[in-house]
Amino acid sequence: MLLLAVTASADAVRGAPIRVATIYLSPDSSSTKMGELDRGREVIILETSRDWLHVEANMTEEKTITGWIEGKYVVQPSTPGGDRVLFGEAVDSEDQASRSHGRRGAAQDAMRLYYAVAEYFPTSTFAGEAMYRSADIRWQIEKVDVMSRPSAKEQDAFLREGMEEKYMKEVVKKFPGTKWADMAAFHLIENKVCGDWQGMSKCPEKEAEIYEKYASEHPQSPNTAEAMYDAAYRWSALIEIYKTEDQAKKSDQARTKASATAQKVASQFAQTDWGARGQRLLFYIEHGVPTYGNAD
Repeated sequence: MLLLAVTASADAVRGAPIRVATIYLSPDSSSTKMGELDRGREVIILETSRDWLHVEANMTEEKTITGWIEGKYVVQPSTPGGDRVLFGEAVDSEDQASRSHGRRGAAQDAMRLYYAVAEYFPTSTFAGEAMYRSADIRWQIEKVDVMSRPSAKEQDAFLREGMEEKYMKEVVKKFPGTKWADMAAFHLIENKVCGDWQGMSKCPEKEAEIYEKYASEHPQSPNTAEAMYDAAYRWSALIEIYKTEDQAKKSDQARTKASATAQKVASQFAQTDWGARGQRLLFYIEHGVPTYGNAD
């Protein structure tokens, strides 16, 4: 019986509404309304009746109800061009979320709709980007909450609750070797950096190495230039930090590393914002202008 239940679940026909869908007690708009289903909330289709779908609907993460919705609102894996429809609706929702008076809950709608693209159409040319965009929206929403807590100022990353990594790691696992996996891996670094250096060398040392490692392992990533700049900045900060720790030799070594890395950014990414910022940082280093501390 358990095997049959698992098989039935695997074979279930799923779908996601692209508009807010009212759930009715029976396949009739004059019947009792049981609730409204947000864009992108998954439904499991139990049966059909003319233009209606009998569904088990995930109203929230915890609440599921059964009822009838109009089929015209639902995109299924069998829907022709369904990946583009879902992706387009997700883009529109994301645009709404970016507006000062946009639709309430639009960011969450976009997050669910993008994820549905990757789930229902895994071979679509939009799949990797859609899964990344979904993970990115979720990450940014969680980051606002995480960074608002007092623990965000803790020196060591392990002392604060970081952003959920599950969905970024899913992008890395399902779309290896793509820019979407590279960008997801860059996001994951945020959970490893310190909340506050507190004027000590421990954090910038560790972080510089993390960013250098990322740039080395992801040379074609859209974030490579940023990672190299982040490493260069940390080495430049260490020039002054080491001085406060009476480590003159390490300060000189940090200057050399900062200069070399900033030069790479400036030359390899000359026509980008990061290239210009690398050139600025190199100027500061060469002229002895502190990049960290009271003079920053």
